[in-house]
Amino acid sequence: MALYENVFIARQDMSPAQVENLADEYVSVMESLGGKLEKREHWGLKTLAYRIKKNRKGHYVLFNFDASGDAVAELERRMRLSEDVLRYLTVRIEEVDERPSVMLQARPRDDRGRRDMRPRRDAGERKEEGAGQPAAAVSEAAQ
Repeated sequence: MALYENVFIARQDMSPAQVENLADEYVSVMESLGGKLEKREHWGLKTLAYRIKKNRKGHYVLFNFDASGDAVAELERRMRLSEDVLRYLTVRIEEVDERPSVMLQARPRDDRGRRDMRPRRDAGERKEEGAGQPAAAVSEAAQ
């Protein structure tokens, strides 16, 4: 048996409870064929990079499991037949990382860059600089 990582995207109009039931169904299929679930994460509803079957968003679910090739083939067959699954991807991995995946790690909000990092002036400061004067008069006053 080998370690695998599987991510699937479910339709956006499903509720989170329905997505969890679908994931439970896939776990039971895998375990009935001798597989063992190592880690499971629900990443939530995320925006897709492009439309898939008229969906702009999808529920992402991650599985890490130890299973045989037959169990993986059956899991992928069921995902392919399901109308609720938009896309899936299964890859073989060397080891399961016990930490939360990158998608679940909290990203600090300060990392977002602003286009203009200069401090903004208040509306009151703008009025005091050139209150009612033409631009040429303001530049002469500044000299």
